[in-house]
Amino acid sequence: MISHINKALLRLPKRAEASARSKLIKTFVDVGPLFYMLSTVDHQVLYGRRGTGKTHVLNYLAESKEKEGDAVVVTDLRNIGSSSGLYADITVPLPERATRLLVDALYSIHNALYDFFVDRAEELDLSRSGPALDQLADAITDVKVVGEIGTIDKFSQGRSSANRFDINIAACNSPSISTGVSSSTSQDEAMESSVSQNGKLELRVNFGATSAAFRSIVSCMGDRQLWILLDEWSSIPFEIQPYLADLIRRSLFPIQGITVKIAAIEHRSDFMISGGNGQYTGIEVGPDASADVNLDDFMVFDNDSERSREFFQELIGQHVIAVATDMGISDHLPDTTRKIIKDAFTEKRAFEEFVRACEGVPRDGINIISLAAQKAINDPISVNHIRVAANDWYQRDKEKAVSSNVMAKDLLHWIIDEVIGGRKARAFLLKSSDDNEMIDSLYDSRVLHLLKRSISTHDQPGIRYNAFKLDYGCYVSLLNTTKAPQGLLPLDTDDHQEFVDVPPDDYRSIRRAILNIQDFLRSRN
Repeated sequence: MISHINKALLRLPKRAEASARSKLIKTFVDVGPLFYMLSTVDHQVLYGRRGTGKTHVLNYLAESKEKEGDAVVVTDLRNIGSSSGLYADITVPLPERATRLLVDALYSIHNALYDFFVDRAEELDLSRSGPALDQLADAITDVKVVGEIGTIDKFSQGRSSANRFDINIAACNSPSISTGVSSSTSQDEAMESSVSQNGKLELRVNFGATSAAFRSIVSCMGDRQLWILLDEWSSIPFEIQPYLADLIRRSLFPIQGITVKIAAIEHRSDFMISGGNGQYTGIEVGPDASADVNLDDFMVFDNDSERSREFFQELIGQHVIAVATDMGISDHLPDTTRKIIKDAFTEKRAFEEFVRACEGVPRDGINIISLAAQKAINDPISVNHIRVAANDWYQRDKEKAVSSNVMAKDLLHWIIDEVIGGRKARAFLLKSSDDNEMIDSLYDSRVLHLLKRSISTHDQPGIRYNAFKLDYGCYVSLLNTTKAPQGLLPLDTDDHQEFVDVPPDDYRSIRRAILNIQDFLRSRN
């Protein structure tokens, strides 16, 4: 028989977009100043890898602002447009593809605003908002054929004739003579009609009219703010992101009363193309839209273990309560998240092992604990359950993603050999200036985690390092063996092997932890 807690753990939703917003609100767990920072009316880019909770955060922000009476539009950019494949069609010019995407996004905003005004018809004057919405609909696009459309008709006719006279003489026992006459005539006719179109279909956005329409709409809201929350930015083809960013900046950013928040994956986002004389296309991150919130920086176990434990206790506990309520078994569960976690695990160490295995990624944590509940069945979850589940999840999700990039896979194995095999550590340093696509790929795949940025020293202030750690799944199979890592970062000492568990501000004590990617590249030659 499966315990009630494990039943709820098995039913945990694995992705935020699969849950209703009401469930997302009940299970949201704030971290430090996260929600406060996102609640400002400034335009912002919210960074975070897949599974760190960007969609969850945006939906919680949307619900909070709606309760305050503001207008909120949440747009999943993966689902915009009637044919999203058009945006990746390289035969269509980049500006046109981006413009089409913007138009689809603006129509999505228009439809959401229409619902907002209709739902508040008793508070807001529809005689004002209706014409403003019509103005926006009219201004969004101007589609027309440029040039003439002409029809070309072709007619062809052919006639041929042939005459033939034959005579045959045979000399044998019975001589004979034969003659023959033949004639033939053929006539071919063909009609061909074709239509030619001179020019092409152009899709244009009138920024002046669009901005004026948004100003009219905002003026109909009184003191309310319009929040436009764009999720899954990194799902847009990389090459058209700066064009879409430029169109957003020009059409939405200048309007007072409108706030735009964009959720994106940092290494899969390109917001700007630099031009000459200080000109640029897109959004300049910093001056145009701040990027001061990165979910990856909030919840890494080795940075602040107590905060991570508190976060995952609330995250799992609230998810269990929400699921158990839907299942009708909430009366069989403890009444606090702390008690739920206490009953769900065999001991405190098992829960701490779970938090370490999550590596600060909520989606990884939910999948690992669901797999662990499968293995525990009616028993509390033990350390061994967590380790087996984490290894299964690593092989199912992360290892397959890394294997699709041969160079990145080889680099990961090289790092594991160097860091775990050679130094018995779990973390390492790389120069911040070493911008490497393979490292970015491993980071995005969540097999590497960023512990600390810009570690430096007084004697070499110009050189900065980033501290990375290997994912728990990279070494979980080595635990309880002689090959298991002994600590986070090795100290720079020749006397005996020592480790530090938190990256220091001065890298001099951990110089042994520095990796050089060039060594890996040379090893392949």
